[in-house]
Amino acid sequence: LTSVDMRATLKEKLNAEFRRYSILGACNPPLAQRALTQDLEAGLVLPCTIVVYEDDGGSSVSVADPTAVVQLLGNPALQPIAEEAQDKLRRVLEGLSGNK
Repeated sequence: LTSVDMRATLKEKLNAEFRRYSILGACNPPLAQRALTQDLEAGLVLPCTIVVYEDDGGSSVSVADPTAVVQLLGNPALQPIAEEAQDKLRRVLEGLSGNK
């Protein structure tokens, strides 16, 4: 859904060098619709944030935990939706690492 190239942004705005580092926003429209139907403030924690960055000649991928993020809103109705998102993201990470 979204992509921010932090290396390019820091170079352009600050003329600073930085490793390759991207911030991605992932969205599952059916889950997003369910969350927004439960709580319009859910938009504050959408989309799910993923970072991909250069690390010692390789790359690392990290994902924000949706179950932790939705707790910021204090709406328990969002928890099952966040758990489903967490499961989907876990499967993606397992696929990237080759762990099943």
